[in-house]
Amino acid sequence: MRHEHGAGPGPRGARADYRDLVRLAYFVLPGTGSRVYRLAMARRIVEGTGARGGHARRRTRVLRHAMRPSRRWRIGLGPWLRAAPPRLPDPAATTALAALDPAVRVACALLSVARTPRYAVRDQLVALGVRDPWPVIEAAGAAAERVFAADPERPGTDPFGPVRRPVRHRPPAPVGIAFVLTTGLLGVMVVSESGGRAPLGGTSSAAARDARLISAAPDAWRRTPHGLDVWPARGDLTADAAFRERALLAWTAATRAGAAGRAGGSRQEGDPQLLFAGRVGGRPVALLRRGDKIGRFTGPDGPLTLSTAGADAEAPVALGGGRYLLAPWTGAETLTGRKVAVSHGVTEPVTPRTPCGRGPLFHLKGSGGGRTVGEFGGPRPVTVTYRPPSSKYASAGHESASGARDVSDPSDELKADGLRVWDRVACLAPTPARPVAAATAWEFWSGGLPKGGGRAQWVCAGMAFAGGGTAAQGTLLEKEKAHDTGWCDDRRPAAGTWWRSARGDWYYLAAAARGLVPRAEGPLRRSKVGERLLTAVPAGPADRRPAGPVTVSARPAP
Repeated sequence: MRHEHGAGPGPRGARADYRDLVRLAYFVLPGTGSRVYRLAMARRIVEGTGARGGHARRRTRVLRHAMRPSRRWRIGLGPWLRAAPPRLPDPAATTALAALDPAVRVACALLSVARTPRYAVRDQLVALGVRDPWPVIEAAGAAAERVFAADPERPGTDPFGPVRRPVRHRPPAPVGIAFVLTTGLLGVMVVSESGGRAPLGGTSSAAARDARLISAAPDAWRRTPHGLDVWPARGDLTADAAFRERALLAWTAATRAGAAGRAGGSRQEGDPQLLFAGRVGGRPVALLRRGDKIGRFTGPDGPLTLSTAGADAEAPVALGGGRYLLAPWTGAETLTGRKVAVSHGVTEPVTPRTPCGRGPLFHLKGSGGGRTVGEFGGPRPVTVTYRPPSSKYASAGHESASGARDVSDPSDELKADGLRVWDRVACLAPTPARPVAAATAWEFWSGGLPKGGGRAQWVCAGMAFAGGGTAAQGTLLEKEKAHDTGWCDDRRPAAGTWWRSARGDWYYLAAAARGLVPRAEGPLRRSKVGERLLTAVPAGPADRRPAGPVTVSARPAP
């Protein structure tokens, strides 16, 4: 059969859709190979995705394939290669794009090439599985002026339009044979690149799994937007080919095992990036990364631990023994203001000052200013924030972009008050079972307890997890005691608990953040609210704590 690639005789709208999709795929494809090959791949992907589901779904499929193209798209490219136009786009843009993360390339192409509004770019990134799209969009916006300094298309040319030259589709059997042969050849190439130390076949060869280790240029972070992709490989074992090979084998085994454990899953696509290979406390350690996954390999032949680590460009990565790998453009300062010693990107041993080893770690000094990061047992320290009692929950209609209605921002770097609160609450919550992405402590009430009970603070400490979801716990802090008051909403905190005075009488106390009024329903009588603290006496004898449940809620203040 003979077909004409592209829109052929179809309507003008179909031809325009085809052209737009090829153009996007062309700029999103990775690498800096020849323009003819890149354009042939872009056309192959667009024509192979089909038009089912409408333009939006087709664009999502095209972008997903272009971000990390499968080898199958490379088989039988001859017809598309022979149909190359006489003039091709300038290579400057694709050269600059090659240094960016795949998601940033997508956002950059959508913003600058397709002229897509930012909110629509956000929706497209979410459809592609990007969990936190706004930092990606910001990075793409910062890179756009440099990447597309000139118009991505030369005047008077249309290299992305439908191919008018008829080409012949090959029957499936030869294509399958070509795929097998090509896969074998590519495997040999990877063996050569990895040093040829592992034999072909079996389960011991990284080459057999089509993997190789990549690393960023040492000065890439000086020339391109900051992201994990531009972290250079550091450590005294980066030149040890045998150690790198063992780490790569462990990465391949871990990602394949993870894919096998997920229904319909596939292993972490693409070649892993080497972030670190060196000795930490006398033990060889390697850090490998791809997408939002980071693997920590402890040599000489230990297993590799794979974790979800997010896409924060500046958050350090834990090496073990209290040492952390910093982004090349950042520094660190202890909680007492002393500069943390850093050698080749690795900090001196630093630990939280809490007895459980969780909580604020050090102040990170990055390109966007300072912030405090804390240790919560995950692969990377996370941003730790504090909201003072003055933080106010606004009335309806004043939601922020995240959906929260707190109109005051947390401080970027913890001061004395925030550190004192975290010193007390960091160890009260159980050890997180999942990697933590961010942690905040909101001291939503502070004041005097009834019957001469002294000063106290009510804190809602919340954690957001890297894989999605949150957890928060309320705590009433007296001078010598801490009362666990159960779950709290870290966006509009309110909590309550039974409290016993020095005379032995029971009271039910409840409090809420500024802008809210607490309410309590249960075996209570004679409740009153003053300074956002609700005080109620039990329905029965004052010296006996009621067994019935109490429900706490909060309403906006009038």
